[in-house]
Amino acid sequence: MALSFAGRRFAPVPHWTLLAIAGMALFTALGRWQLDRAEEKRELFAAFAAGADEVLELPAGLEPVGRYRRVTVGGRYDASRQFLLDNMTHDGVPGMHVLTPLLREDGTTVIVNRGFVPSSGRRSQLPDLPAGGEPRRVSGRMDFLPRPGVELEAPPSSGWPRLLSFPRTADLASALDAPVHPQVLLLDADQPDGYLRDWQPPGMTPDKHVGYAVQWFGLAAAVFVTWFVLSIRPGVEPK
Repeated sequence: MALSFAGRRFAPVPHWTLLAIAGMALFTALGRWQLDRAEEKRELFAAFAAGADEVLELPAGLEPVGRYRRVTVGGRYDASRQFLLDNMTHDGVPGMHVLTPLLREDGTTVIVNRGFVPSSGRRSQLPDLPAGGEPRRVSGRMDFLPRPGVELEAPPSSGWPRLLSFPRTADLASALDAPVHPQVLLLDADQPDGYLRDWQPPGMTPDKHVGYAVQWFGLAAAVFVTWFVLSIRPGVEPK
C-alpha cells in the first residue's frame, strides 16, 4: 500500500517496517526501564536522607531495621578477625572496605564498616588495621552488604585480616562461627578508629537515569524518523 502526495509516494518496505517497530519498541522499553530505575533511586535517596532524622538504639538480636537507619550500638571490636572487602573504589582509586566485628553482650555480632583504605597494589601486603578491644558505643547507618552485578565463585581465603570479594552474611558468620546481624553498620564520619568514610547510596543518581531515559526515547524517535524518510520515494507508484 502506498500513498501519493506532491509527486512523491509513501511506500514503506514491509521488512524494514518490522525492524523499525522492533527497534522503537526496544528503545522505548529501555527508556521506561530507566525511568523506573530513576524512581527507585529517588526512594533510595529519600530513605538515606530520612535515616539521619533520628538515632535508634539497635535492638538486640538479628532483626534488621530500615535501610540507612542511623543507630547506636555497644560492644567490643574484635581486631583479631577482620575482613577486607575487596574490589571497592573511591573517586576512581581502587581499594578495600574494612569490616570489623563488633561483639555484643547478647552474643550476636554486628559488622562495622570502618571505611575505605586504598590498595597497596600487592594482595600479599595487607594494611595494618588497629582497633582497640575496649567497650565502646558506635553509631552509623545500617545497610546491606553490596552485591555484584554478576555472581562469581570466589576463591577461598584464610588468615586474618581476611580478603573477601562480595561475601554474604552467611559467609561472615561461618568465618566467625557466630551469629551475625544481616546488616552492616556504616560507621559515622565523626566516630574514632575509622578510615575514609563518604557514605552515599550506591550507583547513579536519579537525574542520570532520567538522562539515559531521554537518550533511549531519542533513539526510538530517530528510528521512526529514519523509517519515515526512507519510506518516501520519488515518482508515482508503478501500475
